Amino acid sequence: MPRKGRGGKRRKVCQFCVDKIDHADYKDIGRLNKFLTERGKILPRRISGNCARHQRQVTVAIKRARQIALMPYTTE
Repeated sequence: MPRKGRGGKRRKVCQFCVDKIDHADYKDIGRLNKFLTERGKILPRRISGNCARHQRQVTVAIKRARQIALMPYTTE
């Protein structure tokens, strides 16, 4: 439990590590949508809470999904 008056921000944990998923799959659109803003930008690691390894995999997976039109580049 965070202490009073000390910031109290908890460190986010990587959802891929928690679920024991070793690789981010570009076909898993439901999971990848959690790492996009409503404008279609990829969330940075400090906001998403991913570890460095999985953040790189998520970025590549989103770019691949966009390439084959599974995910949008932007929302308009």
